[in-house]
Amino acid sequence: MTTTTLGRAAAGLFTGEGAGWRIAGAAMLVSTLAIQHPNPTFNRMQLKDTFSMLPNWRFFAPTPAMHDYHFVYRTLGADGATSPWQGVDVIEGRKPWQIAWFPTRRPEKAVFDICSEILHVIDKGFPVVVRTAGYRTLTEYLRATILDGGAPAGDVRGFQFALARATGYDTTQSPEMVFVSPYTPLHARDPATVGA
Repeated sequence: MTTTTLGRAAAGLFTGEGAGWRIAGAAMLVSTLAIQHPNPTFNRMQLKDTFSMLPNWRFFAPTPAMHDYHFVYRTLGADGATSPWQGVDVIEGRKPWQIAWFPTRRPEKAVFDICSEILHVIDKGFPVVVRTAGYRTLTEYLRATILDGGAPAGDVRGFQFALARATGYDTTQSPEMVFVSPYTPLHARDPATVGA
């Protein structure tokens, strides 16, 4: 095959019927490969990917997680009594088949993302924390958990939650409490002065 024949064959890829799809496919392939590069220069392409069409298959996180985060909550009864702290369990034990298929990992990731969002703005004060999507999501999740738990609606006035940071499998260090919310009304329409 001569150089002229190769040139015509390559030019044929970008012309004729279906050329637009071949060009789009080639651009998608090159873009996907480019954003896998660890250099931050290549992140510009991902920032322009408004619809998240380019997959990110980086194996290692740029800053790996060093802690596990856990949420605990307690309720405030109509009589003013506080329940013991209870854990919000979303982390399940690992099974061998989860090496290949692990769709239930998403709740664990959600907990980590909510914690990261709260901790990112915690030094700006509680009024800023309350406005974050993570805080609102967690509040609504706990409301639903308490109401689905079978407690009569009139018996619980509100709830409080806390965020603890632990070192995972290293049991030599005790978990550290990093955030405690004020009491929140069980029903969103109730006044915010539950614990007062």
